Amino acid sequence: MKRLILGLLFVLCAPACLALAPYIQGTKLPAADLTTQLAAAEHKLQAAGFTVIGRHQPRGIPTNATLVVTDAGLLEAIGKVGGSAITDAAIRVGVRSDGNVSYLNLDYWSRAFVRDKYAQVQAAVQAAQARLAQALGNGQPFGGNVDADDLSSYRYMFGMERFDSDNSLLATHASFDEALASVRANLAKGKADTAQVYEVVMPGKRIAVFGVAMNSPDSGEGWWVNTIDGSAHVAALPYELFIVDNKVYALYARYRIALSWPDLGMGQFMRIMNAPNAIQDIMSRVAAKP
Repeated sequence: MKRLILGLLFVLCAPACLALAPYIQGTKLPAADLTTQLAAAEHKLQAAGFTVIGRHQPRGIPTNATLVVTDAGLLEAIGKVGGSAITDAAIRVGVRSDGNVSYLNLDYWSRAFVRDKYAQVQAAVQAAQARLAQALGNGQPFGGNVDADDLSSYRYMFGMERFDSDNSLLATHASFDEALASVRANLAKGKADTAQVYEVVMPGKRIAVFGVAMNSPDSGEGWWVNTIDGSAHVAALPYELFIVDNKVYALYARYRIALSWPDLGMGQFMRIMNAPNAIQDIMSRVAAKP
């Protein structure tokens, strides 16, 4: 009887206690140069029905690259939710020169980005995840663990930012069209040593998201990723900037970096204590009216 009770408690607790990791290991690619490996991964993704919208090779991390794709079903679900759910539009796949492939655990990221409306995108997330696994291989999850129920209000520790913290707001424009034009113009000019990796725009919903390469050798992604020895999490990049109505946002780095590297200790984060303000400054310059 005791074993039966314990078994029932485990079953009842399992959904609430489910821990998720941010990334999933794919099947290793054959030895080749990074460009060839990217092309091979891109072919697999396109054959599985994904649309490739960007490639990113982080400056300062020459052995790493990211493919960014979208999925029609997931985009449709995100469009119905609207607002800041647009952050969930880009699916990132990491490729390393040694052939290692990783990709987002969409369940993890969608719970964090769509938050209390996750149920509205769950079916699309699961369908896209199954096709990712079929295309790239379904290896071990990695990168740390966060309880599924905690992701909608995730923060690294007490007092730090969440998804909807006020300091994620970068700029307010007169309209959505002005905000969109400003971000596009600043990225085209390489403002603050940045470059555009991808964009997803839903004009009817007045929402958009951009992938932003931060290329500064002193404050860009190469600096802080290398400082925390975090290149295995290549699918964390690029960082996103997003627009909702006339406002431009970028998730504050004490949230966004912690969400991407949840297994890092406080000592490691302290080594990049200047990164959050540096990233906010870069993104603010991209968000401003030219």
